[in-house]
Amino acid sequence: MTKFTQDDVKYFANFAKIGVSDEEAEVFADLISELVVFGDVLKEVETDHIEPMTHPLQLVNVLREDVPQDILDREEMLASVEEHEAGMIKVPNIL
Repeated sequence: MTKFTQDDVKYFANFAKIGVSDEEAEVFADLISELVVFGDVLKEVETDHIEPMTHPLQLVNVLREDVPQDILDREEMLASVEEHEAGMIKVPNIL
């Protein structure tokens, strides 16, 4: 069993730029040690005949078919903008 110490916690907290007090380091050392033990338990689980999955739910495409539609009349749309030319909206240059 791997036992993490307060110094280990402070060492890793330093990499993450996280301030950790002595009391917190003691608590986290115990919690991290328990996580490592749990990880060792998971290694013992038989997973040879289990297929990997990309999502916990078996979903199919839930989106509607993408069908182009004329939802706004071009003239009505162009009437609502400040500047337009040849049926297109003029926008400011960005480069």
